[in-house]
Amino acid sequence: MAANGLWRGDAMRRLIGWWWLGLAMAAMPVEAVPRANDAVEVKRDDALVDFSYGYPAAAARIAPLRRWLDQDRARFAAETRRDAQDDRREATKAGYPFHQHDASRHWSVVTETPQLLSLSGETYRFTGGAHGGTLIDTIVWDKARGRRVDPRAMFVSAAALQDLLGATWCARLKAERTKRLGEDPGTDAVFPCPTIDKLVLLLGSTNRRAIDRIGLIAGQYVAGAYVEGMYEVTLPVTPALLRIVKPEWRRVFAVGGGGAK
Repeated sequence: MAANGLWRGDAMRRLIGWWWLGLAMAAMPVEAVPRANDAVEVKRDDALVDFSYGYPAAAARIAPLRRWLDQDRARFAAETRRDAQDDRREATKAGYPFHQHDASRHWSVVTETPQLLSLSGETYRFTGGAHGGTLIDTIVWDKARGRRVDPRAMFVSAAALQDLLGATWCARLKAERTKRLGEDPGTDAVFPCPTIDKLVLLLGSTNRRAIDRIGLIAGQYVAGAYVEGMYEVTLPVTPALLRIVKPEWRRVFAVGGGGAK
């Protein structure tokens, strides 16, 4: 009887132990959750921050790029958590409620060619104000050299890009703003047409063999008020554009770009 009682006591303690372990695991944040095709999605939701960060399988398969993205995730997570802690501390001092922050950054494939992987990134932050804010960014990874490349550095100069694309960009932007606003914005002193160097430049391809189109994106407040959102114009690579590509990069570009990304 004593032995049976001891066994039942050990079994009960083990059962309670597993129950507490289950509760602890359920309360843990989700970290590095793989998605289909080895894409990566990291999530953490607690009283301070609802955080998420993700990147596609095409990026995860490139070891040095994956390391850079993981480091970027760690930096972004630390920054957003520090901001939320500071905000909560100030809210406590002032006697008003703290609102959980939202922070997310997700990368997606624009295109992949034999030499380049072009990604676009969208970062969203909400810190308790009237609304959140979204930023667009890009990464171009040179698979041959094993490094990130600024797409602007592929062209001879910012001035050359402005001279070639500026007028077309402004005309297309005006047409889109007129469509969204329901009237011609005219000469907007607050939001004049931004120069090309103020835009995010995305490299795209219709055939996954060469870069044959580029996207120009004006983020929030760059070309219009918050309610207007972002503006994007996609332009084909023309012979004139190809001429202002630096010689060492010309072989990764091609004239064209009429179809889908």
